[in-house]
Amino acid sequence: MADAARALIADDEPALRAELRRLLADAWPELEIIASVGDGTAALEALERLRPDVAFLDIRMPPPSGLDVARRAGPHTAVVFVTAYDTHAVEAFERAAVDYLLKPVLGSRLEETVDRLKRRLAGGDRNEPDPKVLESLIRRLADTPEYLHWLRVGQGERVELVAVDDVCFFQSDRKYTAAVTRDREHLVRTPISELAARLDPGRFWRIRRGGIVNVAAIRAARRDLRGRYRLTLKERPEVLRVSAAYGHLFRRM
Repeated sequence: MADAARALIADDEPALRAELRRLLADAWPELEIIASVGDGTAALEALERLRPDVAFLDIRMPPPSGLDVARRAGPHTAVVFVTAYDTHAVEAFERAAVDYLLKPVLGSRLEETVDRLKRRLAGGDRNEPDPKVLESLIRRLADTPEYLHWLRVGQGERVELVAVDDVCFFQSDRKYTAAVTRDREHLVRTPISELAARLDPGRFWRIRRGGIVNVAAIRAARRDLRGRYRLTLKERPEVLRVSAAYGHLFRRM
């Protein structure tokens, strides 16, 4: 009987490492997770010391990045990138002939990757990425903004993933930031200024110091007697106030 495959998981989010481990236990029960680490330095050390058959590498983690770690993996380790980049960047992964999983990882998509990895390991073909193509991938993704697509909300051990597209607006006070969807309000630990920097500016507009709106959620923008805009939403009852500094965004709507 062949030895069980051995894997490394590297991601700077402990909850996401735990979730990937759980999904792998279902999709590949015989796989042995020999290391689970939170940064590139620890990932490199585990690669060199343990020589895993498979490495699941988050692209954006404390340096070196997952892409840089992949360059050091060698032919004995099959690399799977785990990434928050959207589907516009997927072709870059495919051209580099590497496996990839988009966050949040879905069980059905992971099963496809597991089947591919099993065939690769059984045939002894590690399909090491072409170094030149991998360098091209690194340059391309370095120039591609990685906008936020998912919010991690919750407390303690319970983490829920909320699609950014489902958020109608964000609002904050001194204590917290709320991400308001059609039917719920989620508390987010990230300051609204940091959220503003990570959201796609073509789809999410800052409307005041403590507010960001999903443009797709706006029903209408109307000016009041003072010339300030008020926004009504398609699926929420709130009327959002736009400060004077951001009024120019709505003059051509």
